[in-house]
Amino acid sequence: MTRAILYSFRRCPYAIRARLAIASARVEVTLREILLRDKPEAFLAVSPSATVPCLVTVAGESVDESYDVMRWALGQNDPERLLDMAEMSEALIAEADGPFKAALDHTKYVNRHPELDAEVERAKAMTFIAKLDAQIAGRDWLFGVAPKLADFAILPFVRQFAMIDKARFDAEAGESVVGWLDRFLISDRLAAVMVKHPPWAPGDAETRFP
Repeated sequence: MTRAILYSFRRCPYAIRARLAIASARVEVTLREILLRDKPEAFLAVSPSATVPCLVTVAGESVDESYDVMRWALGQNDPERLLDMAEMSEALIAEADGPFKAALDHTKYVNRHPELDAEVERAKAMTFIAKLDAQIAGRDWLFGVAPKLADFAILPFVRQFAMIDKARFDAEAGESVVGWLDRFLISDRLAAVMVKHPPWAPGDAETRFP
C-alpha cells in the first residue's frame, strides 16, 4: 500500500470535514466511497466504530475519528496554516461536536426522538449558531481573514443544520453566520470534496483524492 486509504461517505458531515482537511493538506489518499446500509467487510475490519470516516495509514494504523483524520492530514502538510488557531478554537469545536450536534440530530431526525420537542431542540442549536454569529461578526472566517481548522471542523455541521430548512435558517440566524455558510456552500473548495464517486467494492480501480 503506497497511500493511506480513506473510507468515506459523500454526504456525512464527519467525512466532509475529513476530506476538507485532506484536500487542504494536499495529501493524496485512496478514497473508498461506501454505502452506510451495505458496509463492506474490508471497512468493518479496520473501523472499530464502523462509522465514516476511517483512515488507514500506510503503516496499517486505523484513524477512526474525523477530527483525528483532520489533524493527521494537516500534520503531514499544512500549507494554509489551518492549525494556527485561536485559544478558544478547541472549545468551540467541542461544543459543535457535542451539544450542537445532539440538538441538530434531535431537530433533523424528529421521528427517532418522539420524546423530545423538536422546537426546543432547534432553539438549543440556534444558541450555538448565535455564538458563531457573534464570533464571525466583521470577519470572513471565525478568527480572521483566512480559514482555520475550526472553520472546516464546524461548517459541515452548520450546513447540515441549515439545510433542514434553509429559508428559516436564513431568516433566523444572524447575517454574519449566514454569510459565512453561504460563502462555503458556493465555494470551489466544497465542490471539490463533494464530487460523486460510485460505491467501492473489492477489486475496483483505485480512486485518488484529492
